[in-house]
Amino acid sequence: MASETKQNTTIQPNIGLDDEQRDSVVRLLNQHVANLHVLYVKTRNYHWNLTGPRFHTLHVFFEEQYDALAESIDEIAERVRQLDGIAFGTMREFIKNATLQEDPGVIPDANTMIHNLLNDHEAIIQLLRVDVDNTEALNDKGTSDFLTGKMEDHEKMAWMLRAHLSGEN
Repeated sequence: MASETKQNTTIQPNIGLDDEQRDSVVRLLNQHVANLHVLYVKTRNYHWNLTGPRFHTLHVFFEEQYDALAESIDEIAERVRQLDGIAFGTMREFIKNATLQEDPGVIPDANTMIHNLLNDHEAIIQLLRVDVDNTEALNDKGTSDFLTGKMEDHEKMAWMLRAHLSGEN
């Protein structure tokens, strides 16, 4: 009896978006995966290397933020998969495709950490605003709504970071 081989076949999504639309949305979602990984690592780095009189408060706060970022990364990667894309999953892909930058070897003071994280969240918010419009133009209302929710999450994180800077000269 001849051995049978199974071919790995994937059923293409039939969700009202053609391949080109889905590919365009996957590309922009993967950029968000990359940016959030950079921000996640930066936040975790600050959590580990924080010192000073606000250590405990900020240590806990940064942990809450990187936990929320990890969940968001997972949700965006799953959205990529829902659209039949392949989510970025390597450090090389993250660094290559992120618009956010790391600061290797630099451990700033607490206020500079907060400013850096705030700037990154605000950069993500600005990119999300553009990508909400981009996904609307691609007729992907599901991803547009999804990204609107992500934007609101980052707006809340940015607000909390600004609150930690309140009263700063």
